[in-house]
Amino acid sequence: MRTHHAHDPDRAEQLLAFAESLYAAGDPRAMRLMDQLRRVSHQMYRLGETSLNEAGFSSAQYRVLMSLLFDEWLGNHDGMNPSAISDQQGTGRNTVSALIRSLEEDGLIERRLDERDRRRFNIGLTDVGRQRVRQQANSYMQFTDAIFTEFTPEEMETFSALLQKLNHCAQTFKEQANSPSGGLHATRQ
Repeated sequence: MRTHHAHDPDRAEQLLAFAESLYAAGDPRAMRLMDQLRRVSHQMYRLGETSLNEAGFSSAQYRVLMSLLFDEWLGNHDGMNPSAISDQQGTGRNTVSALIRSLEEDGLIERRLDERDRRRFNIGLTDVGRQRVRQQANSYMQFTDAIFTEFTPEEMETFSALLQKLNHCAQTFKEQANSPSGGLHATRQ
């Protein structure tokens, strides 16, 4: 009995043929591109998660730390209010509170009284937090450079333009699907 793996070329072609049998009007090239995009996206996500785990961060913690570092870079050295962090991250306030607690326990952030409103506090990076998030960002940028070493500058520009075009198409599709007369099935006749 033959075993099939997700990256088996024969299996991938069989899956595309199967998908085409379900929707004969579909373009097999589009289906192939979607499958390739999904696999690359999954690999990149897993590599990023592994890197963060090795550094001792969850992706949620890293996003908060990067937001704080970016806010500092923009000139705000007073820190960010937890509500602003929650809104920026698109995360519930309870989740952000738990993230703040864990990062504070690790000595990466600290609470500071808001100078304009003494009833509130802001979150800022500690020196250790700033150093660790910078190290991780540097590591991520090295990884990103390494991933794209096979691309020429022209290929990177073309790839970027194609991704922007794909993003625009996906956004348009999403807007149509969310419209009152839309829905996923109404967008393509």
